[in-house]
Amino acid sequence: MQTHEVFNQVPDIAPFDVSRNPALLEGLHREGAGWAEAEVRELGVLAGGVEAQEWGLLANEYPPVLHTHDRYGHRVDEVEFHPHWHDLMNVAVSHGLHGAPWLDERPGAHVARAAKFYTWGAADAGHMCPISMTYAVVPALRHNKELSAKYEPLLGSRVYDFGLREPSSKAGLIAGMSMTEKQGGSDVRANTTTATPQPDGSYRIVGHKWFTSAPMSDMFLTLAQAPGGLSCFLLTRVLPDGTRNPLRIQRLKDKLGNKSNASSEIEYENATGWLVGAEGAGVKTIIEMVNMTRLDCVIGSATGMRTGVVFAAHHARHREAFGAKLIDQPAMRNVLADLVIESDAATTVMMRLAGATDRATSDPAEAALRRIALAVTKYWVCKRAPSHAAEALECFGGNGYAEESGMPRLYREAPLMSIWEGSGNVAALDALRAMGRQPETVEAYFAEVSLARGANPRLDDAIARVGKELADLSDIEYRARRVVELMALVLQGAQLVRHGHPAVADAFCASRLGDDWGIAFGTLPTGVDTGAILERALV
Repeated sequence: MQTHEVFNQVPDIAPFDVSRNPALLEGLHREGAGWAEAEVRELGVLAGGVEAQEWGLLANEYPPVLHTHDRYGHRVDEVEFHPHWHDLMNVAVSHGLHGAPWLDERPGAHVARAAKFYTWGAADAGHMCPISMTYAVVPALRHNKELSAKYEPLLGSRVYDFGLREPSSKAGLIAGMSMTEKQGGSDVRANTTTATPQPDGSYRIVGHKWFTSAPMSDMFLTLAQAPGGLSCFLLTRVLPDGTRNPLRIQRLKDKLGNKSNASSEIEYENATGWLVGAEGAGVKTIIEMVNMTRLDCVIGSATGMRTGVVFAAHHARHREAFGAKLIDQPAMRNVLADLVIESDAATTVMMRLAGATDRATSDPAEAALRRIALAVTKYWVCKRAPSHAAEALECFGGNGYAEESGMPRLYREAPLMSIWEGSGNVAALDALRAMGRQPETVEAYFAEVSLARGANPRLDDAIARVGKELADLSDIEYRARRVVELMALVLQGAQLVRHGHPAVADAFCASRLGDDWGIAFGTLPTGVDTGAILERALV
């Protein structure tokens, strides 16, 4: 029997168009990849569709399972994924979110890939990890011309070919990375894995890696101590003769989030590896892969912010309290507008970094800017993501704390990007290291932000403050986070002033670069055009 009428319920947001995002599409055209808009929009409709949202949900509710042995006791070291994990991977690979840009000679190829990575990531963040590593491995692998010529076309192939076979016999490859060890952590030079040269030119690798994501990948870059020092090696799961390389998966990590993706500990039992780069140049070689994945950390955090504020705005648009829609309540408008500003700032600077990646190979100034801008942005944008996700969740009230809202998964995912490829202190100190070793990066930074001089007095004052901070080298490591935070905010402000919506740019500078802003989201000063800002989050 019907007992009462149920009303004031929010409709499901799916299907929705993830690519309906002005900051993303404007950046796509501005950075030279407008030719990719149709594919970005196609992915946006797909990512926000009921089917893809369900794929992401189920791939996280039923995480990977490790099978170390078969029924007869033979060692197999295989990870079983939910079928929808493979659906997600297939879309990502077929749309070129992995190594494809390295084979694409069109200007803006990396910008197009960044926009697609950002868009498709709204379906599920976990599977983007192996996609990111496959993208990032290519420039590092080029330090060995023979290996690069053999595998690069397959790393850029738009065919998802899952299964254990000799890599050159497959239609497409997925790559991973193993750097961290128990005793080393971020200090990879403390690693104790050994690499012993063999008569055939290969190396025998022995050691234990504490974190290896996506252990079912076809190949991995890893660090090991060779006679000439810490070096970089390529290991394939299946050797050229068809036998399995003894990469023993010891266990899968039980993580806070990122549940759909398998992260593992791996033991190398006299595994076979091939040198990439020179002996002793392991960090210098693999850092090229690390830097590319750092770009994807920024993209992933920006994706999470956009998803959070879109979901929160949708809820507020349909939910009523105290006689009015939540989105019309002044306090809620302040919160939502603040979340939009943060999201737009992250997206806009992310697209600028992608543009610098495209141009860095032929433009030294862009290469220098990318080096410093990526370091400061990786620190700040990834650091902001968890608090952004928490505030977006709170917009739902108790409904946001329930798993079915999708917000807890977003919240659990948010801290990963700040930890992956160097946590906060590592990222901040890397920015200082870049400025100390490559003074041209400082020049490139100031040249970039100075393009916005004269448009906003708060931004002008903040640029001057950066100069003062960098002129004072006393206790610079102690002040690392403060300095890098200010640099990141100024960079974001400069991009918004030049390219963002005027209401967003003005509010960003008034809050982030002014003195009239509280600690929590929702403390924007009065006079902000919340209406124009909120329009950017309504899909």
